[in-house]
Amino acid sequence: MMLSLENKQVLVLGLGDTGLSALRWLKSRGAVLSVADSREVLPSVHKLQAEMPEVSITLGAFKPETFANAELIVISPGVALAEPEVQAAIARGVKVVGDVELFAQYRNPSAKVIAITGSNGKTTVTTLVGEMCKAAGLKTVVAGNIGLPVLDALFQAEQAGDTPDVYVLELSSFQLETTNSLIADAATVLNISEDHMDRYESLHDYAAAKARIFEHANLQVLNRQDVWSDGMALPELDQITFGADVPKVTTDYGLLSKDGKLSLAFGQQALMPVSELQIAGLHNAANALAALALCRAIDIDFEPLLVVLRRFKGLPHRVEWVAEIANVAFYDDSKGTNVGATCAALAGLNAASDKKVVLIAGGDGKGQDFSPLRAPVKNKARAVVLIGRDSELIAAALAGIPVPQIQASSMEDAVKKAFVAAQIGDAVLLSPACASFDMFRNYVHRAEVFIAAVKDLSMRQAQMEGV
Repeated sequence: MMLSLENKQVLVLGLGDTGLSALRWLKSRGAVLSVADSREVLPSVHKLQAEMPEVSITLGAFKPETFANAELIVISPGVALAEPEVQAAIARGVKVVGDVELFAQYRNPSAKVIAITGSNGKTTVTTLVGEMCKAAGLKTVVAGNIGLPVLDALFQAEQAGDTPDVYVLELSSFQLETTNSLIADAATVLNISEDHMDRYESLHDYAAAKARIFEHANLQVLNRQDVWSDGMALPELDQITFGADVPKVTTDYGLLSKDGKLSLAFGQQALMPVSELQIAGLHNAANALAALALCRAIDIDFEPLLVVLRRFKGLPHRVEWVAEIANVAFYDDSKGTNVGATCAALAGLNAASDKKVVLIAGGDGKGQDFSPLRAPVKNKARAVVLIGRDSELIAAALAGIPVPQIQASSMEDAVKKAFVAAQIGDAVLLSPACASFDMFRNYVHRAEVFIAAVKDLSMRQAQMEGV
C-alpha cells in the first residue's frame, strides 16, 4: 500500500547523498520536511540550505525532541535501526522506511527491475548488467548503492515524464533492512561472507537482511557454490543458479572445459572462452555468469550480452592490474574490504598456474573472523604482508600456516617488502580484507597510495637496472 506523503511531517535521518535525494523527492510529493544527522559538521548542510531553505536541520546526537512530531521517518543506510530514538519512535507506532521502499511504492510498475546484492561482486555485476541492458537497446537506469540514489533516479524519471525500460539496482543489507515492497523481475544474492559485523549480531542476521531482496521477486538467481545464497531458495519461486563449476541442469550457468579450454556455459552450451574476458580471476567469471543469468531472466538475447563481456574491462580497485616489475605483477584490489573478497581474489588470481601471490592485507577489520583466510593463504600465498590497526588479529588467525608473515609500517613499506618476498612470475596483491579508515580516507585513497608506491618502486628498479 502506497504511503500518503502530502502535508505529512517527515523526518529524514542522515544528510549524505541518500538523505539529500530523499529530501528532494519528498519535497516534490508535498511532505513537510525536517532532517537530522548525528554528525556535528557536514558540508552538505550548506547545499541543503541553498536548495531547500524551508527544511529544518538538526545536527549532533539524536534527541527525543527531534523525533517528537515525526509522522514518518525516512532512514539513510548509514543510520542503524537500533538507534535508541529510532526504536522509541517505532514503539510509538511511527513508520520507518528507507529510500528503496519509497522507490518500490512509487515507481512506475511498467519498468522492469533487476535487483542485486551480496557481500562481494555486486558493483561489478550491477555495472555489467547495466551495460548489457543498454547494449540490448533498453532504456536503462543503474541506481542504488552504486552511486545514483534510487530516489534521484525516480525523481529524474518523474520530472522527465519518461519511464525507463529497466532499473538495475545495487542494494546493500542496510537498504534492504527497511525494504518491504520491492518487486524485482530477477534478484540475486551473489554470496555471503562476514561484513559489517560491527552492525549485525551474527552472520545469520546479516544474511537475513540480504535475503529480503527475494520477498516479492519473480525469479531467484542463486550461487550454487555459496551455501548461504543456495540456501535462500524459496519453494514458491523459480530459481536459476550460477557457479564457477559445471552446470548441473540445462537452465543453469557455469563453466565447461573442452580440449583444455574453459568456457562460460549455459547448460551444456559453451558461450565464450573465459580467456576472452578482460576481467581477471574465476570469481569474475562467476560474476559474468550471474550477469548473464539476470539479463536472460528478462529475455535479453545472448548476442549483446557476450559482446559486453568481451569488452568490459572491470572496475577500478577490483583485482585491477597496476604494473609489472621484474616479472612480478602488481594488482590493486583495495575494494576487497572483507574476508570473502580477499578469499575470492586469492583463489581467482593465477588460478590456472602454480604461481604464488604475495598478499598485502590489513586495516579496520570491522569485527570480522579472519580464519577463512587460512585455506587460500596456505594454498596460494608466498607471503603475507600485514598493515594497519588489525594486522595482529590477522596474524593470529593465520598462526601455524607455513607462510611467512611480514609486518609493514606503511603502504610504501608494504609494497617494498612484498616485492622482496616475491619470486619471478608471482603476483603482489593488495586485497586488505579490511576497511581503510584506520590509515586512509577511503578505499580509493588506499588504492592511490598503493599505486603511487608501485610506480615509485618501478622507477627505482629501472634506475638500478640502468634503463
